[in-house]
Amino acid sequence: MRRHHLLRRVHRTLVPLAAVPLLLTALSGSLYGALSAREIDAFWLMKLHTGNFGAVNLQPYYSTVLGVLTLFIAGSGIGMLLTSRRGRKQNS
Repeated sequence: MRRHHLLRRVHRTLVPLAAVPLLLTALSGSLYGALSAREIDAFWLMKLHTGNFGAVNLQPYYSTVLGVLTLFIAGSGIGMLLTSRRGRKQNS
């Protein structure tokens, strides 16, 4: 299998897995900031933001997992971009 296809497969697999926690973190942080500005206490949003999901507490690992997922997604996306540009230059 060519490298481009492997990068595409890894990227397609990781993006849905990473999108959910990244969106949850972004939305909960933004909503918490907006509510705090109106002096509304929504500490439960900060718990979600940091990975505490009630029965499942991922706080010790949550930021590391988000960081690693972000790096993998960015790396595979950049790899696909560079591979596609090289392919276009070779075809020209």
